[in-house]
Amino acid sequence: MSLESQVSERAKEIHTDGYPMSIGEVISMYREGDIDIHPEFQRIFRWNDGQKSRLIESILLKIPIPPIFVSQRPDGVWDVIDGVQRLSTILEFVGIYRDEEKNLRPPSALLATEYLPDLDGYQWDVGERAFSDVMQRDFKRAKLEFRIIAKQSDANAKYDLFQRLNSGAQLSQQEVRNCLLVMLNNDMFGEVVELAEFDSFLSSVPLSEAKESQAYRQELVLRFFLHAGYAAGVTELPKEFGEYLTDWMRDAARRYGGPDTIIDSRTFEQVFLLLDQALGEDAFRRYDGRRHLGPFSIAGYEFVTAGVVANLAHWQARPDALAEKVRLIWNAPEFKSNSGTGVSPRRRVPRLVNGARSFFAEG
Repeated sequence: MSLESQVSERAKEIHTDGYPMSIGEVISMYREGDIDIHPEFQRIFRWNDGQKSRLIESILLKIPIPPIFVSQRPDGVWDVIDGVQRLSTILEFVGIYRDEEKNLRPPSALLATEYLPDLDGYQWDVGERAFSDVMQRDFKRAKLEFRIIAKQSDANAKYDLFQRLNSGAQLSQQEVRNCLLVMLNNDMFGEVVELAEFDSFLSSVPLSEAKESQAYRQELVLRFFLHAGYAAGVTELPKEFGEYLTDWMRDAARRYGGPDTIIDSRTFEQVFLLLDQALGEDAFRRYDGRRHLGPFSIAGYEFVTAGVVANLAHWQARPDALAEKVRLIWNAPEFKSNSGTGVSPRRRVPRLVNGARSFFAEG
């Protein structure tokens, strides 16, 4: 197929439209339930009061802000793909924004900004420093640019667009995955978050503050289930690991809740109960023959969890022997030759997962 044919064929799969809409119209749509802001995203997108105030300043001064991307669902409701924080900031400021539990958030107060220092302390309609009727009308008449993916577009279009729009954003790869998962299957997202907070998982996987802030625990939960169900051989992955994990997650979200679901909370909890009891915070730290050293090791995590979950019944019957078996991996050829800085995740993961299953089948 020629390039021109490919362009023509793929372009038919995505139908878009775009037009400006007043903030007043957006407020009405939100009140009527015609636009889904995804309040779950507030766990992921973190704007401080200064950023929120600068957005309101831009609207007041008619400074252009980036367009908001939405996808029209079969029921006609708009799903916000890009622009959640902008819209939630506006709705919170006017006092109508509701959180995940449907509770009304208190109206926000603004801070001084570069061009409008007197904005400090202003609120929409509360107290002495409230917007006048004229300012409220002008604010509601301000226009936001919308880009709409029509409901007849390809089913994956909004997810692909979200990834493209956010690939260079101030989000980690897993934070982008979390947003995708909210849109794909919010129930699965909730279970992943819950497992990431499981006590034995927290105890056996100590992470730096930076990793904690990047949703790395949720990534480790997804990696656990990817390793548990990995069915290919030792050949390197067909794409970079981050992309591979995202594609795997999208498939898992599609299957979640059905007879072939990939997510099994009970198995996850049993594995980490065993590892926490055996070694606690040392479960994935290098062992030099005398003591455990250094930080959490992702290669150690991949090898140990893949091996234990594949042989769970064996180690549940011999929990006292698990600590010594885990300590042996750091000198095991199947681990040492397939880990380290010179081995990419694309090559490392298939080899470690398959090697671990054999290693932990004995002892």
